[in-house]
Amino acid sequence: MEFSPRVTSITPSSTLAITAKAKALKAEGHDVIGLGAGEPDFNTPAYIIEASYQSMVEGHTKYTPAAGLPELKKAISEKFKKDQGIQYENDEIIVTSGAKHSLSLLFQTILLENEEVIIPSPYWVSYPEQVKIAGGKPVFVEGKEASQFKVTVNQLKEVVTEKTKALILNSPSNPTGVMYEEDELKAIGEFCLEHNILIVSDEIYEKLIYEGKQHVSIAQLSDALKEQTLIINGVSKSHSMTGWRIGYTAGNKEIIKRMSNVASHTTSNPAVMSQYGAIAAYTEDDGSVETMRKAFEERLNTVYDKLTAISGFSCVKPQGAFYLFPNVKEAVASSPFNTTDEWVKALLEEEKVAVVPGSGFGAPDNIRLSYATSLDQFEEALKRIKAFVEKYA
Repeated sequence: MEFSPRVTSITPSSTLAITAKAKALKAEGHDVIGLGAGEPDFNTPAYIIEASYQSMVEGHTKYTPAAGLPELKKAISEKFKKDQGIQYENDEIIVTSGAKHSLSLLFQTILLENEEVIIPSPYWVSYPEQVKIAGGKPVFVEGKEASQFKVTVNQLKEVVTEKTKALILNSPSNPTGVMYEEDELKAIGEFCLEHNILIVSDEIYEKLIYEGKQHVSIAQLSDALKEQTLIINGVSKSHSMTGWRIGYTAGNKEIIKRMSNVASHTTSNPAVMSQYGAIAAYTEDDGSVETMRKAFEERLNTVYDKLTAISGFSCVKPQGAFYLFPNVKEAVASSPFNTTDEWVKALLEEEKVAVVPGSGFGAPDNIRLSYATSLDQFEEALKRIKAFVEKYA
């Protein structure tokens, strides 16, 4: 049987693969510490669970509009006004089955065959695959560690062509945790306006920011940039609702309309009880979001110095999200392993610590560690990693 080239060209998710391997070892009785998962280790706040339950008790168990409940769109709109000072009407918002679904729908909607999407690296593993599935071509621009993994307008000028359709921005970033400053966003925004490039702004980690920094959306910088930008967001990371699968896109109503048409023939609508939970997430507040953010910041500040003290490790300190993305090139070079991927595999097999190789993020000299786990577990993991490095030094 022949399969679609769009499917056979897809690279499996490295994050899900390492998580599956770690779970398999745990099932065999091994003491595995998993630092690969991209989800908070807190339960969903109780008030959200209760709101979802009550919605079912009250009979809200049927289909909703394909683009989501009007009440949820209103809550999202109010969130934008409060947090970014920008206004989106209901027909400029689509609610989807997770932010990943939002991105997939968007690329299917905007991309013609072989149109190009500029993707700064390191990048979240699904960006290039989603572009390829939609018939587009990923074009990578390397964010250097010396520049905190951020790309510049000069770099963008080197890759822009007449086929360039969109640029992806992810701030705070998965996997690096770095954020673009307002002046950097302005410069990139002016470049995109000049070349009529759509901006796909993935802001899923906007609530997990540290050191007193404030999130800035490129869409809030001017009316022209708001019109040029599609904001991707959701409640998965901010409210520890990864399994609820609620994301959304806000932007140009013509694009949103066509995304909604595609959604109506694929998912029908996001799960209705999850939508009611998301309404509660954005209209109520018991302090859980800030409690979680503070816990992540405490963990980061506790483990960062211990991580960078490991021989052969260097790491840009994150400003958001819940990942560390150290460069381990020197540690790998002093070991018998030829690649970081081999090194990561051996670390899991020998020390029972699961981390994600950076190759899946376009950075083969790095690894990603999630501190969305307890401090005790993370510190034990660092002890094992240190012993593993010293064993082969």
